[in-house]
Amino acid sequence: MKIALVHDYIKEYGGAERVLEALHELFPDAPVYTSVYCPSFLGPHQTRFLTWNIHSSWLQHIPWREKLISPLRLLAPFVFSHMDFSDFDVVIVSATGAYESNMIHKGTATHVCYCHTPPRYLYGYATARNWKKNPFMRAIGEVVNSVLRAVDKQASNNVDVFVANSKEVASRIERFYKKNATVIYPPVAIPLFKQLKKKDYFVTGGRLAAAKHIDLAIQACSKLNGPLIVFGKSFASYGTTLEKLAGPTITFVGEITDEEKWTLLSEAKCFLFPSEDEDFGILPVEAMGVGTPVIAYKSGGVKETVVDEKTGLFFTELSVQALAKTIEKFQKLPYKWSEKCILQAEIFSKHRFQKDIQTLIKGIETSSEKRK
Repeated sequence: MKIALVHDYIKEYGGAERVLEALHELFPDAPVYTSVYCPSFLGPHQTRFLTWNIHSSWLQHIPWREKLISPLRLLAPFVFSHMDFSDFDVVIVSATGAYESNMIHKGTATHVCYCHTPPRYLYGYATARNWKKNPFMRAIGEVVNSVLRAVDKQASNNVDVFVANSKEVASRIERFYKKNATVIYPPVAIPLFKQLKKKDYFVTGGRLAAAKHIDLAIQACSKLNGPLIVFGKSFASYGTTLEKLAGPTITFVGEITDEEKWTLLSEAKCFLFPSEDEDFGILPVEAMGVGTPVIAYKSGGVKETVVDEKTGLFFTELSVQALAKTIEKFQKLPYKWSEKCILQAEIFSKHRFQKDIQTLIKGIETSSEKRK
């Protein structure tokens, strides 16, 4: 079958891009279509996509496109609706909920949407920017979002097969689109290396954005005088805010390579994950995969990955006090976490993801042959 891959935009490297990589590994001849492709903004990951057959839209030629990702989403429905996939049998859209990539012109192709989440900013979930803080922006935003919600619903009607990256996201798809979704957890590739000896520090990080609430981890560890290492690329001015909150026990290491990340996670005594309404959350699974337990805010997809008091602990209030109290509880527990953490992470392997995707595509191929 002739397959094409579609991704909203390629400017950052996170869980959604890891899914795209795993899909491309399965279908290496599939061209990748996206709105904008900005490899220079991918930091240590900028060489990952260089050999791919990537087709970007005319937005690629707009000056300062890298800084206009958010406002350009207003043009995204128009941009994707002019992408013609009628020569393909299957189009797999990796939709992060930022652009209307489901507006493609699919022709007779089967349109599969691997949905990381419906757009968070349209349906009241925490986002990278707190745009509602400004009354003027809130008023304009609500008007624009009411239009974009209608467009989003229209785009969902274009999808033949919805695949959700968690039960949490499947419930959002059912709630907002009135459609059922197959759950295929995203791929978490854990390296095969000898587990490193634990050191006396906590770790947190990833995409440093407001919805991740890294500030809570920094303030809690500063309060407890506990060493914390923060890694990842900062979103907008949030990084400056975090640095102002940090006490002397907090260390920022910036965006790091995968090898550096695995060492950091493996040697940490615990990974802190105070993210709100997380769609799935790959980092907690990666931490467990190298034997490191997780302290997480009990919200969103992380409830499907972390097992309370077996592979980590939950806290139920987004506050410095609640997180600090849970950290203190963790430090008093005599548990040996590593073995249970590693076994839990194996459920979310890349092999399992690719096998489930292959089964899905084979089912589509069989159905297509029967119709013929």
